Amino acid sequence: MLEWDMIYFERPRTVVGLIIGVGFLLYYFVEVAKKPLLACRQGAWNDFLESHLSILEEKYWPTPWCYESRCQTILASLFRFRLPDLKYRREVLQLKDGGQACLDWLDGDDTDEKSPIVLILPGLTGCSQSEYVKGLILSIQGIGIRCVVLNNRGTGGMPLTTTRTYCAANSDDLEAAITHLNATNPKIPIMAIGISLGGLIIGNYLTTRIEKAAQQLVCAAVLSVPWDMIKGLRNMEAPVWNLMLNRYLAYCMCDLANSLSYKLAGNHEWDLNQVVKSRTIREFDSRFTAKQFGFRDAEDYYTSSTLHDKIHTIRVPLLCLNAADDPFQPLHAIPMEAARKSSHVAIIVTARGGHIGFMEGLFPTSSYYSDRLIGQLVRGVFSSLDGMKLIKKEADEHAGKSDYAAKSSKC
Repeated sequence: MLEWDMIYFERPRTVVGLIIGVGFLLYYFVEVAKKPLLACRQGAWNDFLESHLSILEEKYWPTPWCYESRCQTILASLFRFRLPDLKYRREVLQLKDGGQACLDWLDGDDTDEKSPIVLILPGLTGCSQSEYVKGLILSIQGIGIRCVVLNNRGTGGMPLTTTRTYCAANSDDLEAAITHLNATNPKIPIMAIGISLGGLIIGNYLTTRIEKAAQQLVCAAVLSVPWDMIKGLRNMEAPVWNLMLNRYLAYCMCDLANSLSYKLAGNHEWDLNQVVKSRTIREFDSRFTAKQFGFRDAEDYYTSSTLHDKIHTIRVPLLCLNAADDPFQPLHAIPMEAARKSSHVAIIVTARGGHIGFMEGLFPTSSYYSDRLIGQLVRGVFSSLDGMKLIKKEADEHAGKSDYAAKSSKC
């Protein structure tokens, strides 16, 4: 003990540094680096995931110096910024109301017109050149599939041709895109992947076009989806750091709306001058989104967008990845128990990862946990299409029994 006292008095900074370092390592190994949780009903879909996603047996090792949720959320986009712009083949999609969206295709060297298709929906103000979209696409290239990104109205450099844009509670444009892909690629398996807001739009499609969605998609996946928009927005309004992130996203939304002023300004139900002054997401949605899509207010819009109480209606095998520390979605609002009872839905939750972060390794340059997980899922799905049919059949039978039991209990 005397020797340690002498060392401390001779080099106090070194001793304090060692104590802090050891404490940090203990905390990291015990509380940060953990295996993900999988919430899924025991059955064919659960067996498929456990056999094809080896990543589920590994611990997720977040970047040690950047595992805090807001740091993961912000810095992941900065590190992904190094990715070069991808050279897409653009297809303009004409919509029934005169609007336009566009499909940006990235065909691999070993793909042909009979190759499977992965359709990707970006987040809030994202597009096909968003860093997280490019990272995801690059992770699933080279396995003989075609990737296509749906750019929402007014994004991706496309002009806005109507006063209508897009929102989480409306999946009409997604339905038009999927119907178009099925019509122009008959009998070709299609998988849809949504990121954040894109995941909400996919969720809306799956829960409203129940049987049609089951016919058009072989599988779906969503990343960092805010399951309960009401609780998620309340969490994002908590000072200080969450509120700062909230205001940054509101700034991005206002900037996009301002860039589309040639269509959105003028005599409408919304006042664009007030819209672009919004300082929070709720203010923006109150002044613009709710009015544009016919909701009473922002709260009504969030209630309609919410998915946590609707997953029992889904009839497409769906894999969801969330982080327990996502600032957009508190852990208690992720419907883990509902997934364990669901016929088609599986939810994976990592201890860390933030919102569309999931950085890993000491220097997070090209390896991201979410990209690796989705890469394994895509490979598994398209290498086992017959297995996916059996999964759907078993899940549908379970859903039918659940629906029958629910009707019987009401009687």
